[in-house]
Amino acid sequence: MATPVPTDAARIDWVDTAKGVCIIMVVMLHSTFGVELAVGGEGFMHAFVAFAKPFRMPDFFLISGLFLARVIDRDWRTYTDRKVIHFAYFYLLWMTIQLVVKAPGLASEHGWAGVPGQYALAFIEPFGTLWFIYMLPIFFVVTKAARQLRIPPLALWLVAAALEIAPIHTGWTVPDEFAARFVYFYTGFLLAPRVFAMAEAASARPLAAFAGLTVWALVNGALVFGGYSDLPLVSLALGFAGACAVIVLSVLLAKAWVFAPIRFCGEHSIVVYLAFFLPMAATRAVLLHTGVIDSVGAVSLIVTAAAIAGAMAMWWVVRNTRFAFLFTRPDWAHLVLRRAPAGGRLQPAE
Repeated sequence: MATPVPTDAARIDWVDTAKGVCIIMVVMLHSTFGVELAVGGEGFMHAFVAFAKPFRMPDFFLISGLFLARVIDRDWRTYTDRKVIHFAYFYLLWMTIQLVVKAPGLASEHGWAGVPGQYALAFIEPFGTLWFIYMLPIFFVVTKAARQLRIPPLALWLVAAALEIAPIHTGWTVPDEFAARFVYFYTGFLLAPRVFAMAEAASARPLAAFAGLTVWALVNGALVFGGYSDLPLVSLALGFAGACAVIVLSVLLAKAWVFAPIRFCGEHSIVVYLAFFLPMAATRAVLLHTGVIDSVGAVSLIVTAAAIAGAMAMWWVVRNTRFAFLFTRPDWAHLVLRRAPAGGRLQPAE
């Protein structure tokens, strides 16, 4: 029988490690492409980013659906507070921060009179790097609504898979990313017990798990660098295979204390996701302006590390100050207040 989804509040090491792997890959993507765009060339990090493309976001969304069974049957008010208002607060706050930082660049493109229009547009077209937390509430609402309407799960899954296979490219983030990603989120919700069973099996047989990862890496690499990874059906298969591979890898990594920093990043993955763009941009500007390192790949790697460390440093500095609202949802942004933990009533971004 499949392992049931854990119902207690304790954190699970491999889940946090998997989230850490995912957020590192996301930061690596933006850091590497930002550097390469600025210099007009590619470095060795480009290959790592390309290798991760088929599964980077599928895994993030699949993991996001794993624990939905805990809360999906709560009343709409509580559910909306936890799964919609929570992410909307951080999206609106950090969308505003990003737009202020990027306002001079937007003004050079649209004129200062056009900047307010860009801000208004961000309410329907996710701004910058924040599209992930814009999409999550949509997935949460659609899944709960489908459950209440008694839509057969298999029928909804088949529709979601068909949307990914299509593929759909409207030029707008919401319909495009919904079509491309919802199937992974919904699979995480539907098959959570089987995912936990797979993780237990990998933990019990690490050598077999490592052998499976080796085979997956060879196949994924061959399809990516052979130019086949974006083909219909192939993309869907690689997304699921890669998501499973990241989970199995995370089970193995979670066994060793040396990989604890990855798990720590996973515990605070939304903190990193919200804030990494600031240290990323600053580090990239300094390194490219000074020219102290002439390797595009090395610069990309340093920018990735600095972006993650910088985001965590920002959180650590403000966590007990009046600026904690940057990463902690205040009381006024709740529909339903949770019972106060020792030391305060604020709900963190995770």
